[in-house]
Amino acid sequence: MGAGLIGMGVLHFAAPKKFDAIIPQELPVAPRTLTYASGVAELAIGAGLLHPRTRRAAALAAAALFVAVYPANLNTLRVVADKPLPYRVIAWARLPLQVPMIASALRIYRGEPA
Repeated sequence: MGAGLIGMGVLHFAAPKKFDAIIPQELPVAPRTLTYASGVAELAIGAGLLHPRTRRAAALAAAALFVAVYPANLNTLRVVADKPLPYRVIAWARLPLQVPMIASALRIYRGEPA
């Protein structure tokens, strides 16, 4: 999970337009600001998960992050509504994947096998 978050955090800086596009327009903050902020959060949490001393706190932060970015995942459905079917299928398929990610982060927090 730590390496995955670090990879996603890097992508927020390497290809920010893709992340900007899924941020709900209703939020009163510039999408790029939120893209970079979530990228920093993913990098920090990912690094924290890799270190035994900070792993537990980082796991709780990861669960919170996965909940916090869920609105962007929901907004993706709106963004891809006029795209070809494969884009829409992927957007819908992503939604339930947040649940096991949150559960896995909480297991790490509790010291259980993820």
